[in-house]
Amino acid sequence: MSWIDWAALALFFICWLGYGPILSFIGRRGGSLNDDMTHVRAMWMRSMTHREMKLIDSQLMGHSINSASFFASTNLLLIAAVAGILFGGESALKGFAAVGAENVPTRILEAKLALVLICLARGFLDFIWALRQMNYALALIGAAPELHSNTDRKAFGEAAGQLLNPALSAFSQGVRGYYFALAAAAWLFGPLWLALGVASAFGLLIYRQEASPAARAIRNARRLLEH
Repeated sequence: MSWIDWAALALFFICWLGYGPILSFIGRRGGSLNDDMTHVRAMWMRSMTHREMKLIDSQLMGHSINSASFFASTNLLLIAAVAGILFGGESALKGFAAVGAENVPTRILEAKLALVLICLARGFLDFIWALRQMNYALALIGAAPELHSNTDRKAFGEAAGQLLNPALSAFSQGVRGYYFALAAAAWLFGPLWLALGVASAFGLLIYRQEASPAARAIRNARRLLEH
Protein backbone atom coordinates (compact mmCIF):
# COMPACT_ATOMS: atom_id res chain seq x y z
CA MET A 1 0.00 0.00 0.00
CA SER A 2 1.10 3.57 -0.63
CA TRP A 3 1.67 6.15 2.10
CA ILE A 4 -1.62 7.78 1.07
CA ASP A 5 -3.44 4.53 1.84
CA TRP A 6 -1.79 4.33 5.26
CA ALA A 7 -2.62 7.98 6.00
CA ALA A 8 -6.27 7.52 4.97
CA LEU A 9 -6.47 4.31 7.01
CA ALA A 10 -5.02 6.08 10.06
CA LEU A 11 -7.62 8.84 9.66
CA PHE A 12 -10.33 6.20 9.47
CA PHE A 13 -9.31 4.56 12.75
CA ILE A 14 -8.87 7.90 14.49
CA CYS A 15 -12.42 8.93 13.53
CA TRP A 16 -13.95 5.50 14.16
CA LEU A 17 -12.33 4.82 17.53
CA GLY A 18 -12.22 8.45 18.60
CA TYR A 19 -15.84 9.31 17.87
CA GLY A 20 -17.14 8.06 21.23
CA PRO A 21 -14.62 9.96 23.39
CA ILE A 22 -15.00 13.10 21.28
CA LEU A 23 -18.79 12.94 21.58
CA SER A 24 -18.53 12.44 25.36
CA PHE A 25 -16.28 15.50 25.57
CA ILE A 26 -18.73 17.56 23.50
CA GLY A 27 -21.59 16.34 25.69
CA ARG A 28 -19.81 17.50 28.85
CA ARG A 29 -19.05 20.90 27.33
CA GLY A 30 -22.37 21.84 25.77
CA GLY A 31 -24.59 18.80 25.44
CA SER A 32 -25.26 16.45 22.56
CA LEU A 33 -28.24 14.53 21.23
CA ASN A 34 -27.05 11.32 22.90
CA ASP A 35 -26.45 13.11 26.20
CA ASP A 36 -29.87 14.74 26.09
CA MET A 37 -31.55 11.43 25.25
CA THR A 38 -29.80 9.79 28.20
CA HIS A 39 -31.54 12.25 30.51
CA VAL A 40 -34.87 11.96 28.68
CA ARG A 41 -34.85 8.17 28.97
CA ALA A 42 -33.99 8.42 32.67
CA MET A 43 -37.02 10.70 33.11
CA TRP A 44 -39.14 8.20 31.17
CA MET A 45 -38.21 5.42 33.56
CA ARG A 46 -38.96 7.60 36.58
CA SER A 47 -42.34 8.54 35.08
CA MET A 48 -43.01 4.85 34.42
CA THR A 49 -42.99 4.14 38.16
CA HIS A 50 -45.90 6.57 38.65
CA ARG A 51 -48.14 4.80 36.12
CA GLU A 52 -50.43 2.08 37.37
CA MET A 53 -50.67 0.56 33.88
CA LYS A 54 -47.32 0.00 32.17
CA LEU A 55 -48.86 -0.83 28.77
CA ILE A 56 -47.53 2.25 26.97
CA ASP A 57 -44.02 1.63 28.34
CA SER A 58 -44.09 -1.99 27.19
CA GLN A 59 -45.29 -0.95 23.73
CA LEU A 60 -42.51 1.63 23.39
CA MET A 61 -39.94 -0.95 24.45
CA GLY A 62 -41.42 -3.45 21.99
CA HIS A 63 -41.02 -0.90 19.19
CA SER A 64 -37.37 -0.39 20.12
CA ILE A 65 -36.78 -4.15 20.18
CA ASN A 66 -38.37 -4.53 16.73
CA SER A 67 -36.18 -1.74 15.35
CA ALA A 68 -33.03 -3.32 16.75
CA SER A 69 -34.06 -6.72 15.39
CA PHE A 70 -34.59 -5.25 11.92
CA PHE A 71 -31.17 -3.59 11.90
CA ALA A 72 -29.48 -6.73 13.23
CA SER A 73 -31.10 -8.87 10.52
CA THR A 74 -30.12 -6.40 7.79
CA ASN A 75 -26.60 -6.25 9.18
CA LEU A 76 -26.32 -10.03 9.08
CA LEU A 77 -27.35 -10.07 5.41
CA LEU A 78 -24.71 -7.46 4.59
CA ILE A 79 -22.07 -9.45 6.47
CA ALA A 80 -23.00 -12.55 4.48
CA ALA A 81 -22.79 -10.61 1.19
CA VAL A 82 -19.38 -9.07 1.94
CA ALA A 83 -18.02 -12.35 3.31
CA GLY A 84 -19.26 -14.15 0.20
CA ILE A 85 -17.26 -11.79 -2.00
CA LEU A 86 -14.21 -11.82 0.28
CA PHE A 87 -14.01 -15.61 0.41
CA GLY A 88 -15.48 -16.26 -3.03
CA GLY A 89 -12.17 -16.48 -4.85
CA GLU A 90 -10.63 -14.52 -7.71
CA SER A 91 -13.76 -14.43 -9.86
CA ALA A 92 -15.79 -12.70 -7.15
CA LEU A 93 -13.06 -10.16 -6.44
CA LYS A 94 -12.46 -9.33 -10.11
CA GLY A 95 -16.05 -8.16 -10.44
CA PHE A 96 -15.15 -4.93 -8.65
CA ALA A 97 -13.13 -3.74 -11.63
CA ALA A 98 -16.38 -3.48 -13.60
CA VAL A 99 -17.80 -0.91 -11.17
CA GLY A 100 -14.75 1.36 -11.24
CA ALA A 101 -12.87 0.06 -8.21
CA GLU A 102 -9.17 0.87 -7.95
CA ASN A 103 -6.93 -1.65 -9.69
CA VAL A 104 -4.87 -3.09 -6.83
CA PRO A 105 -3.35 -6.48 -5.96
CA THR A 106 -5.75 -9.11 -4.66
CA ARG A 107 -4.35 -9.00 -1.12
CA ILE A 108 -4.98 -5.28 -0.83
CA LEU A 109 -8.50 -5.67 -2.21
CA GLU A 110 -9.11 -8.36 0.40
CA ALA A 111 -7.85 -5.99 3.12
CA LYS A 112 -10.29 -3.31 1.96
CA LEU A 113 -13.23 -5.73 2.05
CA ALA A 114 -12.06 -7.02 5.43
CA LEU A 115 -12.29 -3.47 6.82
CA VAL A 116 -15.91 -3.23 5.67
CA LEU A 117 -16.59 -6.64 7.21
CA ILE A 118 -15.05 -5.61 10.54
CA CYS A 119 -17.26 -2.50 10.71
CA LEU A 120 -20.38 -4.54 9.98
CA ALA A 121 -19.42 -7.29 12.43
CA ARG A 122 -18.83 -4.75 15.20
CA GLY A 123 -22.22 -3.21 14.47
CA PHE A 124 -23.89 -6.62 14.54
CA LEU A 125 -22.44 -7.38 17.97
CA ASP A 126 -23.66 -3.98 19.20
CA PHE A 127 -27.19 -4.74 17.96
CA ILE A 128 -27.17 -8.15 19.67
CA TRP A 129 -26.03 -6.64 22.96
CA ALA A 130 -28.64 -3.87 22.62
CA LEU A 131 -31.38 -6.47 22.10
CA ARG A 132 -30.35 -8.44 25.16
CA GLN A 133 -30.31 -5.33 27.35
CA MET A 134 -33.66 -4.17 25.97
CA ASN A 135 -35.19 -7.49 26.93
CA TYR A 136 -33.73 -7.11 30.41
CA ALA A 137 -35.24 -3.63 30.64
CA LEU A 138 -38.61 -4.92 29.42
CA ALA A 139 -38.57 -7.57 32.16
CA LEU A 140 -37.76 -4.86 34.70
CA ILE A 141 -40.71 -2.78 33.51
CA GLY A 142 -42.99 -5.80 33.78
CA ALA A 143 -41.72 -6.55 37.28
CA ALA A 144 -42.12 -2.96 38.50
CA PRO A 145 -44.04 -3.12 41.80
CA GLU A 146 -46.59 -0.61 43.01
CA LEU A 147 -44.38 1.74 44.96
CA HIS A 148 -45.99 4.29 47.24
CA SER A 149 -42.86 6.07 48.40
CA ASN A 150 -41.42 8.74 46.11
CA THR A 151 -37.94 7.71 47.24
CA ASP A 152 -38.56 4.10 46.16
CA ARG A 153 -40.06 5.22 42.86
CA LYS A 154 -37.06 7.39 42.11
CA ALA A 155 -34.63 4.61 43.03
CA PHE A 156 -36.43 2.02 40.88
CA GLY A 157 -36.71 4.46 37.96
CA GLU A 158 -33.00 5.24 38.13
CA ALA A 159 -32.16 1.52 38.22
CA ALA A 160 -34.31 0.92 35.14
CA GLY A 161 -32.74 3.91 33.39
CA GLN A 162 -29.25 2.60 34.12
CA LEU A 163 -30.22 -0.53 32.19
CA LEU A 164 -32.17 1.13 29.37
CA ASN A 165 -29.59 3.80 28.53
CA PRO A 166 -26.70 1.38 27.81
CA ALA A 167 -29.09 -0.71 25.70
CA LEU A 168 -30.03 2.17 23.43
CA SER A 169 -26.46 3.44 23.45
CA ALA A 170 -25.38 0.06 22.04
CA PHE A 171 -28.14 0.39 19.43
CA SER A 172 -26.77 3.81 18.43
CA GLN A 173 -23.28 2.35 18.13
CA GLY A 174 -24.63 -0.34 15.84
CA VAL A 175 -26.29 2.24 13.59
CA ARG A 176 -23.05 4.23 13.59
CA GLY A 177 -21.33 1.15 12.19
CA TYR A 178 -23.27 1.60 8.94
CA TYR A 179 -21.75 5.06 8.47
CA PHE A 180 -18.21 3.81 8.91
CA ALA A 181 -18.85 0.68 6.83
CA LEU A 182 -19.89 2.96 3.95
CA ALA A 183 -16.77 5.06 4.50
CA ALA A 184 -14.65 1.88 4.49
CA ALA A 185 -16.32 0.76 1.25
CA ALA A 186 -15.16 4.02 -0.37
CA TRP A 187 -11.59 2.71 0.00
CA LEU A 188 -12.34 0.34 -2.88
CA PHE A 189 -12.13 3.37 -5.17
CA GLY A 190 -8.89 4.71 -3.71
CA PRO A 191 -7.38 6.20 -0.54
CA LEU A 192 -8.61 9.72 -1.26
CA TRP A 193 -12.16 8.39 -1.40
CA LEU A 194 -11.60 6.68 1.96
CA ALA A 195 -10.39 9.93 3.52
CA LEU A 196 -13.32 11.84 2.03
CA GLY A 197 -15.78 9.15 3.09
CA VAL A 198 -14.66 8.96 6.71
CA ALA A 199 -14.44 12.76 7.03
CA SER A 200 -17.97 13.07 5.61
CA ALA A 201 -19.34 10.33 7.89
CA PHE A 202 -17.69 11.84 10.96
CA GLY A 203 -18.86 15.35 10.11
CA LEU A 204 -22.42 14.18 9.43
CA LEU A 205 -22.57 12.29 12.73
CA ILE A 206 -21.31 15.30 14.69
CA TYR A 207 -23.74 17.62 12.89
CA ARG A 208 -26.67 15.36 13.71
CA GLN A 209 -25.59 15.23 17.34
CA GLU A 210 -25.07 18.96 17.74
CA ALA A 211 -26.86 21.13 15.19
CA SER A 212 -29.60 19.09 13.53
CA PRO A 213 -33.27 20.07 14.06
CA ALA A 214 -33.78 16.83 16.01
CA ALA A 215 -30.89 17.67 18.36
CA ARG A 216 -32.26 21.17 19.00
CA ALA A 217 -35.78 19.85 19.59
CA ILE A 218 -34.60 17.22 22.07
CA ARG A 219 -32.44 19.79 23.87
CA ASN A 220 -35.41 22.14 24.26
CA ALA A 221 -37.66 19.28 25.40
CA ARG A 222 -35.09 18.22 27.99
CA ARG A 223 -34.98 21.73 29.43
CA LEU A 224 -38.78 21.75 29.72
CA LEU A 225 -38.83 18.33 31.39
CA GLU A 226 -36.21 19.36 33.92
CA HIS A 227 -38.18 22.43 35.03
